[in-house]
Amino acid sequence: MKTQKLKNRWLIAASAVGIHISIGSVYAYSVMTNPVKDVFDVDGSVIKWAFKIAILLLGLSAAFLGRWVEKVGPKVSGTTAGIFYGVGILGSGLAVQLESLWLFYLCYGVIGGIGLGLGYITPVSTLVKWFPDRRGLATGMAIMGFGFAALIFGPVMQSLFDSVGVANAFYVLGLIYMVLILSSARYIERPPEGYLPEGFKPGEGKTIKADMANIDANASLKTKRFYFMWIMMFINISCGIAIISAASPMMQEKLNYTPMQAAAIVGFIGVFNGLGRLAWSTLSDYLGRANTFIIFFGFQILAFYFLPQITVEIGFLIVLFTVITMYGGGFATLPAFLGDLFGTKQLGAIHGMVLAAWGLAGVVGPTIYDVVKNTTGSLDVTLKVFSGLFVIALIVSILMKIEVTKAYKKMDNVKKGKLKFA
Repeated sequence: MKTQKLKNRWLIAASAVGIHISIGSVYAYSVMTNPVKDVFDVDGSVIKWAFKIAILLLGLSAAFLGRWVEKVGPKVSGTTAGIFYGVGILGSGLAVQLESLWLFYLCYGVIGGIGLGLGYITPVSTLVKWFPDRRGLATGMAIMGFGFAALIFGPVMQSLFDSVGVANAFYVLGLIYMVLILSSARYIERPPEGYLPEGFKPGEGKTIKADMANIDANASLKTKRFYFMWIMMFINISCGIAIISAASPMMQEKLNYTPMQAAAIVGFIGVFNGLGRLAWSTLSDYLGRANTFIIFFGFQILAFYFLPQITVEIGFLIVLFTVITMYGGGFATLPAFLGDLFGTKQLGAIHGMVLAAWGLAGVVGPTIYDVVKNTTGSLDVTLKVFSGLFVIALIVSILMKIEVTKAYKKMDNVKKGKLKFA
């Protein structure tokens, strides 16, 4: 019987990037807000509800369909993601053509949102299995694609709106996304059972640090580690989204920027969001995942506390951009960390359950910002509230570090025959 040729893991990574660049175009939603609101003759805030629904469905579908993704494999779930996201965007074009707002919410928000959730978790758990030696780098590459997508598709969207009209632009974009995701999904697949990269096989010298456990999604819910991770991600995302959503008015207030200058900096925020995803997740391979999150939270306590008092432009921007890299870095380091904590048995399902924090944080973070800012009228007080939240996150990350250290110590003792696992 002929053995199947092993696929190139770097091409698997490229396929993952193809999926994430397509679905990450959701971050360029602001480009379509004005053209679409003009068609429906409503306020921009009404159109933004489609984006909010899409992000909510991303979190919900990732949480509830994670087990299904693990069961059917990345080829089937990736293909399903491509169909849902493509149909969602094509349907949005039809909704614009028919001038039906409810159909736009249904297609872009619900159908497209399910495609987003499936597309987000599909390649990540697969990459962790292909790159046991470089988990942070591998997941960082894919999730960097999600962060950078707005830079690529933002100008493409605007160009299409100007040249072919709003409805036709959605038709063209829907086809592009569908082709890109479906072709990427055709190549992506799990590695063979027990796969190790070249140079790491027994007798070849190099070793890979063992995972703390290899458990399913239900078992992960019975551990403290899962809830530590959920709280850490929820706070990091809440605070990050809040500062991203308020970046333009904040810079106009603190640095006396014009709206146009502030908009340019918002573009750079997208760049640092993407770069942080690759840089921090790669660094986590060397620093350790728990240590990376401790650095995130320790820095951001000080950053959010002192940012309103920084009046030197370059200092303000350096601190702001560093915070944004840590926001993106949290997303990219997460799947590698989950692999360390729970193994790869049902990593997609566990990743999906933690991503439910994203859907909730997307509402909670900006709401806290708006309520505190409107109540106090002070940006200083508002950011100090977020600084306080990061104190909680830092405490939880230190508890996680203690938990991780104890688990590895226990594993070492088991290997030395000093005790047995219960």
